[in-house]
Amino acid sequence: MKGRGEITTTRINRRALLFHSGAAVFASTVAETGRATEPPHQVRLPPNKLRALIEAHMTAYVGFVRAVHEMGGSSGDCDRASREEEKALLAVCAYPAVSDGDRFAKARYLLEIEARGELDLPQHMQALLRSTMSKT
Repeated sequence: MKGRGEITTTRINRRALLFHSGAAVFASTVAETGRATEPPHQVRLPPNKLRALIEAHMTAYVGFVRAVHEMGGSSGDCDRASREEEKALLAVCAYPAVSDGDRFAKARYLLEIEARGELDLPQHMQALLRSTMSKT
């Protein structure tokens, strides 16, 4: 029995889900692709490096979703797209947001990613925590 405030988690991540399930993933990914091609309305991006990193991640994510759908090609394409998307997301996580606007935009964007269950690697948390440390 879980105590008050405890959260149950599973070891499944989006990559495992995409590769090991069928139609449900296809349908949800198609829906996500439609949303991923347009910037989320909730996220107001600051005109700076953070904005460029977020936009690069959005582009890499769309490429990853397309590669999953086109697996009739080579799995190497899918693996490459997955690595590119992961690298772009790690860059957002690692960005040292200093201003209030940057911190808010970064947190808002990463909360949306996390809500989709995609902020799932230990490297994501490590990069986030390191980005908050002062480099003085």
